[in-house]
Amino acid sequence: MASVPSLASTVQQRIADALSAALPEAGAADPLLRRSDRADFQANGILALAKKLKGNPRELAAKVVESLAAGDLLKEIEVSGPGFLNITVSDQAITETLAARAADDRLGVPYAEKSGTTVIDYAQPNVAKEMHVGHLRSAVIGDAMVQILEFAGEKVVRRHHIGDWGTQFGMLIQYLIEHPHELDHKDAAASGEEAMSNLNRLYKAARVVFDSDAEFKDRARQRVVDLQAGDEETVAMWRRFVDESKIYFYSVFDKLDVKIADPDVVGESGYNDMLEETCQILEDSGVAVRSEGALCVFFDDVKGPDGNPTPLIVKKSNGGYGYAATDLSAIRNRVGDLKADTLLYVVDVRQSLHFKMVFETARRAGWLTEDVTAHQLGFGTVLGKDGKPFKTREGETVRLVDLLDEAIERATTVVREKNNDKIALTEEEIVENGAQIGIGAVKYADLSTSAARDYKFDLDQMVALNGDTSVYIQYAYARAKSISRNAADLTAQPHPELELVPAERALGLHLDQFGETLAEVAAAYEPHKLAAYLYQLASLYTTFYAECPVLKADTPAQAENRYFLSELTARTLHQGMALLGIRTPERL
Repeated sequence: MASVPSLASTVQQRIADALSAALPEAGAADPLLRRSDRADFQANGILALAKKLKGNPRELAAKVVESLAAGDLLKEIEVSGPGFLNITVSDQAITETLAARAADDRLGVPYAEKSGTTVIDYAQPNVAKEMHVGHLRSAVIGDAMVQILEFAGEKVVRRHHIGDWGTQFGMLIQYLIEHPHELDHKDAAASGEEAMSNLNRLYKAARVVFDSDAEFKDRARQRVVDLQAGDEETVAMWRRFVDESKIYFYSVFDKLDVKIADPDVVGESGYNDMLEETCQILEDSGVAVRSEGALCVFFDDVKGPDGNPTPLIVKKSNGGYGYAATDLSAIRNRVGDLKADTLLYVVDVRQSLHFKMVFETARRAGWLTEDVTAHQLGFGTVLGKDGKPFKTREGETVRLVDLLDEAIERATTVVREKNNDKIALTEEEIVENGAQIGIGAVKYADLSTSAARDYKFDLDQMVALNGDTSVYIQYAYARAKSISRNAADLTAQPHPELELVPAERALGLHLDQFGETLAEVAAAYEPHKLAAYLYQLASLYTTFYAECPVLKADTPAQAENRYFLSELTARTLHQGMALLGIRTPERL
């Protein structure tokens, strides 16, 4: 495995060296290189340099050009406008760089210069409740970031902070104890989804009684005390709810093609033994103070509508622990025991204030330091076509499993309609491709949007063959694989001596940007930029496919070179989509 420097970085260094040679008085200077529609690259750094040296930017640019000889790397350099450098690299340099990428298992993508341990908190459903559309984004975005960071060389520890503790369990357990007929052996042996539906129904029934019967409410609250005290019968029933809920969670995540391992599921209950110690440390250190009987942390910049400070409540006046105590205990565990130097929370952007206060509290307590950082990758809301939060016609939250089933059904219909004698997919392949395309469509719609933004859930648009969709990218990949199947004895062989036509050049230059794109995505936690890169790659390949015949090229060398470009595109699309958690069928 060898990292391959991109053409951009090589040109950047060549221009920087030329700047230093032509203008030694300038010292180290940044050429400010970027892609350009006037040439392959444009360097704008001479303008700032001329201002610093009090010189004419065009004259300085001309000096730099004189010290830059055209050759294997650079085909043409011209001074443009007030002192820009327009730079065109040689066809030979493009092909040779891509050949080096193709020879590497990682497509020449380097590991990050600095790697450590990142704990990613994502995919956090609630026990005894069905998963809904609101659980989609955390799972999809979190899973993509896990894949991307691991590919970059980071050690990633997954954590699924499920909601498995609290007063609601006292209510549910008490209801079931008083209505034993509601949970018989048939339910216990039911499938994960059926068991979850039963638990969800029981939760709603218990809620009705809890809200209307004061005596039941008192018994339910006592049951919470029994649960916290470790009462055997109560804990056994709680454990059963958790286990049945996990079976359901795993079935939904499996349909979403997100792998969840049981050891990575550490819910709220996993930190129970740390809560009192966390509170004690905060109080003893003065980070938290007593206010009206509650243990609170105050912030100068966080105030309520009345202008008074709004605290982070760590421990309530009745002795119960707030969410903050659990989150702070989790930070202690992840930093102290898991040795994390980065904590990444993939949670709703509407929880931003809570996590801002939690992170600041952890910093004051010394759990987060200059060497240990915490970030919230906040995501927006999934909206319906009407631009309002996604609901059913009855106004209820959409069940996630229903949404995924509909996506698979729509996609399978599209696959079946497009199937013909030439493609000749079997029924089994149609069903498999339908699942991969439907789930891919849901994931890509989510990941192609900047995480913090809301987006509209529109299945018709998601499974469209044209436009910025996963299907369009998957179709480009399938086209490349169809060439592979029909290439017979043709070898995918680069030919640096050949001139490239515009469609080949554009495709080649974009392929070369894969590594830089991944580095940017990993550093900023922005998977939408990888989605944008892959869509652009598919678009450029579609043009290449239309304008540059591979099997019927003009010469054997051109056929081999084009086949080489097609194969490298297929590998890059496959790798990029895999990092987003999206599969790429070979036949569509």
